[in-house]
Amino acid sequence: MSSIPLVVIVGPTAVGKTALSIELAKKIDGEIISGDAIQVYKGMDIGSAKITYEEMDGIPHHLIDILNPDESYSAAQFKQMTEKLIIEIHNRGHVPMIVGGTGLYIQSVLFDYGFTDENQDAAKEYEKQFEAMTADERFELLQKVDPSAAQVIHRNNQQRVLRALTYYHLHQTSITNQTRRNQIVDCYDVTLIGLTRERSNLYQRINQRVDKMIEAGLLEEVSKLKAAGYENARSMTAIGYKEIISYLNNELALQEAKEKLKQNSRRFAKRQMTWFHNQMDLYWYDTEQQSTESIIASVLERMNRK
Repeated sequence: MSSIPLVVIVGPTAVGKTALSIELAKKIDGEIISGDAIQVYKGMDIGSAKITYEEMDGIPHHLIDILNPDESYSAAQFKQMTEKLIIEIHNRGHVPMIVGGTGLYIQSVLFDYGFTDENQDAAKEYEKQFEAMTADERFELLQKVDPSAAQVIHRNNQQRVLRALTYYHLHQTSITNQTRRNQIVDCYDVTLIGLTRERSNLYQRINQRVDKMIEAGLLEEVSKLKAAGYENARSMTAIGYKEIISYLNNELALQEAKEKLKQNSRRFAKRQMTWFHNQMDLYWYDTEQQSTESIIASVLERMNRK
């Protein structure tokens, strides 16, 4: 049985993944699977820079708006759903494409991660215990029980800190011990694309994106989620939401919240780039120096050579 063609496009926030993926999908009859950890949630649109129906331009998109903000979402769930979608898309005669910036999620599909079955009731009990702690207390505990995870997880990424603590207490081993093969699974013929920009240019785009989010109604979006009872949902610790929650709770002035959002987004983009360079063997394209047309032409040439 021949391998299923699969295109993967990754890169930091605001680098231009959405626009390029749409144009490439038109050329190869592709369907796009979102590799984003927040765009799965209904009502979390502006802060996650979720693609709009108009921007999709007729290209089918998957794993967007499928969960409520208080529902859990993990790499294991992403892997299970994405593997099913890849087969369905391929059987329709289309090319599956994974596009996003959540590296571990995408890597879980490409490599054969061994996710361990878990007692969900026990997991929820541990989560309740850790959620009762402060962010600093959680990270200090992670440093104590799982120092290897604490080295690779940023203390501000509370969703991953909580997950690592829960995993350790369920399995008595580090979450970093989840093994994967060093080679991409045989069932996919993968074209791996990484998008980048010169850092100062990328940071400028991020700052502009935050300003546009505020103008587009981010404050109203987060207020609505807060009023609906989602303020303490794990998804609301995501960049773009936690900063505005702090403003709504009178912990930060609006300008402070905006600057914090820009700063956190820039730092996140830097961590994304470091992760992609270290963890995935990508063919890189500079979206500042190269036109969309030239990038797509190069990608098509690479696909045709396989």
